[in-house]
Amino acid sequence: MDLFDSATDQDNAFLPLAERMRPDSLDQLVGQDHVAGKNGILTRSIQKDRVFSIILWGPPGCGKTTLAGIIARETSSCFVQISAVLSSVKDIREIIKTAKEQRRLHGKRTILFVDEIHRFNKAQQDAFLFHVEKGIIVLVGATTENPSFEVIPALVSRCRVITLNPLSRQDVRKILERAVADRENGLGEDGIFFSPESLDHMASMADGDVRAALAGLETTAFYAGDKPSPVVVDVEDVEKAIQKKALMYDKSGESHFNLISAFHKSLRGSDPDAALYWLVRMMAAGEDPFYIIRRMVRFATEDVGVADPGALTTALNALEAFRFLGHPEGDDALAQAAVYLATAPKSNTIYAARKRVQQRIQETGSLAVPKHIRNAPTKLMEEMGYHKGYKYAHDYKGGYTPQQYLPDALETEQFYFPTSRGYEATIQQRLRKRS
Repeated sequence: MDLFDSATDQDNAFLPLAERMRPDSLDQLVGQDHVAGKNGILTRSIQKDRVFSIILWGPPGCGKTTLAGIIARETSSCFVQISAVLSSVKDIREIIKTAKEQRRLHGKRTILFVDEIHRFNKAQQDAFLFHVEKGIIVLVGATTENPSFEVIPALVSRCRVITLNPLSRQDVRKILERAVADRENGLGEDGIFFSPESLDHMASMADGDVRAALAGLETTAFYAGDKPSPVVVDVEDVEKAIQKKALMYDKSGESHFNLISAFHKSLRGSDPDAALYWLVRMMAAGEDPFYIIRRMVRFATEDVGVADPGALTTALNALEAFRFLGHPEGDDALAQAAVYLATAPKSNTIYAARKRVQQRIQETGSLAVPKHIRNAPTKLMEEMGYHKGYKYAHDYKGGYTPQQYLPDALETEQFYFPTSRGYEATIQQRLRKRS
């Protein structure tokens, strides 16, 4: 039986919960809105029944097989599924032969879904090339590995690579709630009530893997089934069933603010060990990595500043690296940024200077721009003295000459006071030479 064929009620009873809860249509799909949402590229291709060859790349349990099943059900095509672990070139040839007959006799295209396509060797992948290019088959490959490294370039060039993301904790929680309530395919008939905290814990442990989350839910339901009625599952039941403790952490409560405060102060205090500890604590407890990165970017500007201009670059690079790699490979990018920020020279002079400027603007209002540094695009402006007496810095030795740039009322003000730490020491020396 093909994975996407309908099962009898008897067959369904033996299927794992994750398989029973697999969505049948795009309307039931949770997550991957960037490609399967209302205006996503997969949504539009399925609705218009114009499916093209694609490689679905994403972590385990993110919906690759589910999307393939939806393509099978919602398009008018012959659908064949194979696993690269169990299939050979001979199997591929048989599928191609059948696909040719389907197109010749019935005018129907064949969609071939290859699970774990990265497991095929080069010769096996080569067997697809001609037939994909000629449209004999529409290839839908699924892989957890980067296609750039694990799929031959010729095949990648003939397919559209669709990147899928780990599901958010909110999405996983929504799917768990659906499984608990579903009376036909889920646990709705079992009479088990799951506390919100227990579902939060399972969603956190799944780390974006829906299959793992539903397996945990099914295991917990079995474990708690012997409790006296009414059965109420709490975090302790989940811990015992799945054998993983829940870290004490409330993302919207005091624990959340205590941990991020400890992390921020460890960075400011130049303690890389403590910074790493609090970082890993938050990650293990399920904190949003992008929230942590935002705090590091903020720290790079507020607490390091131009004492080390590379701090901001490092924090932003961590953002891009994590966005590209995701969990768990991208976690090291956050750790690297944390160590860099903790060991960088510190200065809050930019932050303090901006505050001083804000204060003076509130006190003095909209002061006039000195005429000599105004632009004079018209003859009238030139006659009014705009731009008159302006000294073009590049015409002077060293590219600098003294000149007033602040409004008259603030001519002698100084807002920025560089320290002698890191790159700011160089800035300090330059400013002293000009005074």
